[in-house]
Amino acid sequence: MLRPSPLARYLFIAYVLLVVYATLYPFASWRDAGISAFAYLTAAKPRYITGFDLTANVLGYAPYGLLAVLAMYPYMTGVGAFFAALFSGAALALTLEAVQTFLPARFASNVDAACNVVGAGVGALIGLATVRWLFEESLLQHLRTHHVVPGARADAGLVLMGLWLATQLNPVGLLFGAGDLRDLFRQPGGSAYEPDVFVAIEALTAACNLVAVGLIASSIVKTGGPVLRVMFGIIALGLAVKTGAFAILRQAEDVFHWLTPGALIGLAAGVPVLLAAAMLPRAPRLALAAVLLMGATVLVNLAPPNPYFASTLAVWSQGHFLNFNGLTRLLTVLWPFAAVLYLMLASARQGEPRPRG
Repeated sequence: MLRPSPLARYLFIAYVLLVVYATLYPFASWRDAGISAFAYLTAAKPRYITGFDLTANVLGYAPYGLLAVLAMYPYMTGVGAFFAALFSGAALALTLEAVQTFLPARFASNVDAACNVVGAGVGALIGLATVRWLFEESLLQHLRTHHVVPGARADAGLVLMGLWLATQLNPVGLLFGAGDLRDLFRQPGGSAYEPDVFVAIEALTAACNLVAVGLIASSIVKTGGPVLRVMFGIIALGLAVKTGAFAILRQAEDVFHWLTPGALIGLAAGVPVLLAAAMLPRAPRLALAAVLLMGATVLVNLAPPNPYFASTLAVWSQGHFLNFNGLTRLLTVLWPFAAVLYLMLASARQGEPRPRG
């Protein structure tokens, strides 16, 4: 008998929270505009509508519809699952647009809401077309069953790895650096250092996070599973995402500008340390990952601003990227603390996956 997927439900909940944050960012200067929150539904069409806006609003809710269908399977399928995903997506989109009425930095739009509903419907149709394949016949399901430890805790670990990849979409900051609380509380950057000190901080930050992320990935692999391939695969994917973020924001020749001297040293130092740490028993690996994450977080909060990335931030924070910038910054701030919490929970699990190429 098929069982519901905790992973699909975790992903669905995480995505809903991300949509709420991205829609209401920057959560500042709330005020009563003196009109009904739902007045936008009958308002005139916005004067300026671009293809990018329409596409972004459709694509933003397509994963919602898809994940809603996956989260309901197998308890609700077919037409019932489609309309449940569509109507819940519509309720979310209409409510968030209404709340935007009270945010001066945001503009409630009936066109945006309509595109969101269309996106939820498109995602739901994709979910209906792929749900049986994903749960019963797919390579992903095979890999989940044969190489990942069973249970909801491992599913939470998979979600954590997905969120870590999302943090790499923010091109501002040190390589793999996360947990900068100064940004959250609007505190000034660290004191100015000599260039060689900055390089050392970036190298240590990159190396510590590389090892920690690799060890977290190893904790969800079954005994005898391809631990080394999983660890280095997730690191390689993170670097690919980082490169892609630069490709979107910068010119083609600048896509590898994240590969600074400090980043290079950190990668070169982190790889052999990760190889050695992967041979440790499971409990020491998890403890080491937590220590390295906290150490890297301290370094990030001590690091001075990077003058090169200041221009990137100016581009990234403007226009259509405003919401996305707020979302990636939030993920980057909170991720290491969520990871440490996961490591504390995972340390109670039994089992010793050993490295295998």
